[in-house]
Amino acid sequence: MNQPTLVTYATRSGSTADIAEAIARTLAECGELTEVRPMAEVKDLSPYRAVVAGSAIQGQKWLPEAMQFMKTHQKALSHKPFAAFLVCITLSMKGGGSYREGVSAWMAPVRALVHPVSEGLFAGTLDFGNMPFSLNALLMRLPVLFRIWQEGDHRDWVAVHAWAEHIRPLLIK
Repeated sequence: MNQPTLVTYATRSGSTADIAEAIARTLAECGELTEVRPMAEVKDLSPYRAVVAGSAIQGQKWLPEAMQFMKTHQKALSHKPFAAFLVCITLSMKGGGSYREGVSAWMAPVRALVHPVSEGLFAGTLDFGNMPFSLNALLMRLPVLFRIWQEGDHRDWVAVHAWAEHIRPLLIK
């Protein structure tokens, strides 16, 4: 029987979960058996043939629970095809493409544990009504006031779909 590919994520406001669901849908449309689960619910990677893991970015880092997932499952991930993605509002800024190299550097702690076959970098959403109250959420209002960021949904579904199609053959190894 075919083992599924796990698409797992850590999120704060749900944007990363939606991207994970879209990645899984695209892989399924390409014929892959997939399962989508929050990282906090994943205890064992043995049922999965491959893993796609993603995290929202907070303070230029993957979320703490995402890094804990990577550390906990480092050995298992190093023996499976593994792709990683991140979701951050920085990529929604005017000229966001020019920030891709810097944003890519935020994946370094993940790479230090397990080298992904591919990395996806995606803009997310900025919806203060959907964010848990925190100092970080308050501080994020400043760039909005100065029009550096705009509230709203900045996800590029075409780019998410294209990346998922791109990683499919890399995950079949």
